[in-house]
Amino acid sequence: MYDDLLVPTDGSEAVDRALEHAIRLASDHDATIHALYVVDRRIATASSGELHDEVVADLESQGEAAVGAVADRAEEAGVDVETHVVEGTPDTEIVDYADEHGIDVIVMSPEGKSPRERIRSLGSVSDRVADDASVPVFLIK
Repeated sequence: MYDDLLVPTDGSEAVDRALEHAIRLASDHDATIHALYVVDRRIATASSGELHDEVVADLESQGEAAVGAVADRAEEAGVDVETHVVEGTPDTEIVDYADEHGIDVIVMSPEGKSPRERIRSLGSVSDRVADDASVPVFLIK
């Protein structure tokens, strides 16, 4: 039923709870987990000059660590995993990735809002993904 599961990660503890469920689903269906981190273009754009490159490099480094943590847990459980770090707007990139890579289900936590989103009340990335995705989205609280 599920061959490919997408686990978007921001490196927060909330992802750990979603990952537990994703690993169980992947194990039950002999599926691959795709770990995805999105370098938020809005944050990168807010910086300028030399600072821009430093901010992007830092965000990419955080992303590699975040998908690496997902990969480590999946591999420990004997689950195949692919990792990807992309740049863009998180909800858009998650939905696009799912469409472009034949993802069967997205498993994520609704609690991983960035501080910037909380301050500006932009809403939840997970809410926008659930609204826009063409595949099921499991929101793990």
